[in-house]
Amino acid sequence: MINGKKVIVVMPAYNAAKTLRRTFSEIPREIADRVILVDDASHDETVKVARELGITTFVHRENRGYGANQKTCYREALALGADIVVMLHPDYQYTPKLIHAMAGMIAYDVYDVVLGSRVLGKGALAGGMPLYKFISNRILTLIQNICLGRRLSEYHSGFRAFSKHALLTLPLEENQNGFVFDNEMLVQLVYFGYEVAEITCPARYFPEASSTDVKRSIWYGLGGLATTAKFLLTRCGIRRFPIFDRQGRRLAFPTSPGHPHVPELFERTHG
Repeated sequence: MINGKKVIVVMPAYNAAKTLRRTFSEIPREIADRVILVDDASHDETVKVARELGITTFVHRENRGYGANQKTCYREALALGADIVVMLHPDYQYTPKLIHAMAGMIAYDVYDVVLGSRVLGKGALAGGMPLYKFISNRILTLIQNICLGRRLSEYHSGFRAFSKHALLTLPLEENQNGFVFDNEMLVQLVYFGYEVAEITCPARYFPEASSTDVKRSIWYGLGGLATTAKFLLTRCGIRRFPIFDRQGRRLAFPTSPGHPHVPELFERTHG
């Protein structure tokens, strides 16, 4: 705990067997009260490794997408009583050593959301980010900062920490189940007036780390632009979209820890 608040680390996983041990070994256990992994129907031994490490694991019986994976992560973390949820990719691209700093900014009620930015500091290129990813990251971030009236260094980090309040009040069930979920969530946070903090986070790019290919990156970029357009249309009162509706569908989660939200879609295992 930090300041009496329960911290749960969630890891949305897909074919992360090669990097899971390294990632898990660096999670500060004196801070993290619990670690949850949600496997999105991996083809490797991700679930086996998670069980060996003693991680509470949820397994999607079919691949449902990165966004759907996060929804399960957040539902189950909230069901286990999380006050702060830190989303960490198990591919060892981001350093778990920053969990303490990120969670602390929320635990002391300074922010509701903290992002680990790959662009601040030495920058993502120093960590091996492909040039085309870096350029597209900068262009999309510039466009979204102008349209959203913010000055974030990037909108695309996969290392994030959230307060319970933020996760319970955003209409996250209105978001897509694919990679665009990340961007939709950040734009929702801006729309609903949350202050988003950033912390410098070195990133590593290596063969075992998961990464989207060019085609998926293009679709993600187009999805981010579409989300920005929806934001502008809603702000201008021209049209409303469910992702920016305060009465939109929010996360539904179990009232007791032993009962998954959608039992027919995944199974719960222990190490």
